[in-house]
Amino acid sequence: MRRVPPALLLLLLIGACEDGGGPPPPAPVADVRAGFPHGAVVDAIQVDAVDRLPLRTAELVAPDGSAAPASSIDVVRDPRSNVGQNAAEGAWRDAVTGDSSIAALTMPNVQAGAALRSQTLLLAIVSSATIPLPDPVAYRRDWARYRIRVTFGTPPDQLETREIAAPEPPPAG
Repeated sequence: MRRVPPALLLLLLIGACEDGGGPPPPAPVADVRAGFPHGAVVDAIQVDAVDRLPLRTAELVAPDGSAAPASSIDVVRDPRSNVGQNAAEGAWRDAVTGDSSIAALTMPNVQAGAALRSQTLLLAIVSSATIPLPDPVAYRRDWARYRIRVTFGTPPDQLETREIAAPEPPPAG
């Protein structure tokens, strides 16, 4: 009986684990929320969205069908966040010669110069829009019949229009 070399077994094992062209990874879940900013004057609705497509329009649709468009829309593709500790980052810096990474290796406690850092990247598009209320009194009285219509995509194709419920106004106070 002939013996199979261990390297060949390892290659077969790796080949069996490789992706066989299955379904693509799921797309980010779309999320659209509307509300009134905390502590702000109740005269504008803030719409926040996370989607694979950019937010293009947002409007408040009244019960009679009239629409109030957003006054501003902000779109950020693939937002990232950097966090970490920077306090011990430059413990070995020399005021005379500047940066010295060799000095970091000669420190008695090398772990003291270590810093924990992280970068988070969201593979989606984050959008926000501000819709000023055309009539805050009418909205407060009949807010449950209002809708918010948002359109995502890049014209002329890939346009998606969705409607969500309008937010309840905060208590008067």
